[in-house]
Amino acid sequence: MKVLLVVTHPVQYAVPLYRLYNADPRLDVTVAYCSLQGAEAGLDPDFGVKVAWDVPLLDGYRWVNPPNRSPRPRIEGLFGLINPGLWNLIRTGKFDVVICFGYRTVSFWIGAIAAKYFGAALVFTTDAHSWDVWKGLKLKSTLKRVVVPRILAFGDAVLAPSSRTANHLLRMGLDSRRIFLTPYVVSTEFFARTQGASRIESRRAWGVPDDVPVALYVGKLVPWKRPQDLLEAAARVRGLHVVLAGDGRIRPELEARAAELDLSGRVHFSGFVNQSQLPAMYRAADFLVLPSEYEPFGLVVNEAFACGLTAVVTEACGCAGDLVRNGETGFVVPVGDVTELSRRLNTLASDVEMRKSISARARSLIDEWGPRENVDAMAGACRQLVQGLCA
Repeated sequence: MKVLLVVTHPVQYAVPLYRLYNADPRLDVTVAYCSLQGAEAGLDPDFGVKVAWDVPLLDGYRWVNPPNRSPRPRIEGLFGLINPGLWNLIRTGKFDVVICFGYRTVSFWIGAIAAKYFGAALVFTTDAHSWDVWKGLKLKSTLKRVVVPRILAFGDAVLAPSSRTANHLLRMGLDSRRIFLTPYVVSTEFFARTQGASRIESRRAWGVPDDVPVALYVGKLVPWKRPQDLLEAAARVRGLHVVLAGDGRIRPELEARAAELDLSGRVHFSGFVNQSQLPAMYRAADFLVLPSEYEPFGLVVNEAFACGLTAVVTEACGCAGDLVRNGETGFVVPVGDVTELSRRLNTLASDVEMRKSISARARSLIDEWGPRENVDAMAGACRQLVQGLCA
């Protein structure tokens, strides 16, 4: 089956999957990048620093990069990506399936209309699991309820990366036969293997004693991820240290708040951490915390589970349910509930045996939610679509 993936730019999480698609005899996949941001160094507005991932992003699979003709090139915004070469690529490529990983740029609509015109199955993807928007704009949320179902109905199918997304699509009226669950995954093998500094070496670099519990936050320091809630909750847990692996515009506010809460010596800001350094970060911690108010999935949870850590996440995280099962593989708390968050942090910090047990279940679960499951789901979805069009 000839498949074209239309994506905005190379993403470190997705590239290992592309390599597996390339090696699978059921699939003949080409990736069409509308931008090479990520593979090439560039300023990330949320991290606030220039980012170039330190893992290879363009090796081991077939990809193309039709020129972006936008007068203001960027990966955000309707007119940031305008790649007219997608039309000719689809016209001549004889693809069975065209998968657009989004619908918010002109380029995706070039790809979508070309797929329909030249007889390929058109598939959209979405990771939304509610009508919430991170900026909290009610008008935008209302418009989404009207527009998004119509956009997705234009395609032949939708790929959902979580059960919560699949249920969201059902609630908006899509036919269950057109919804395919393709698990949101990371390269479990990459995170599971031992690499980088040891646990003791990492802790000493942070200035953290070897025998104290450490809660780890991995991500951008931005308002909607609510790292401030972690600080507020940690201040109520005696002896708990917090490591924030990431950077962003609210870092000065977080540093000031940590000082106000008398967390001096217990909060450690590592700054931006590149991909190859993350496994060592996870292994030096005891559990992950993701307190977001908006989180389509939360792939840092996959990473943590692969490294043998459990996690505390909010109900806004798409991974709640599929990965973080409350009381079994981690804990799920209400958004902004610092009291409940501190209670769960205290449980994991003080009860070492429980932490080990729940972490072991998390590690076991991620073996069933990995790249191979994604590849099988992708191949199965494409086969059903091709057979349906030919029937």
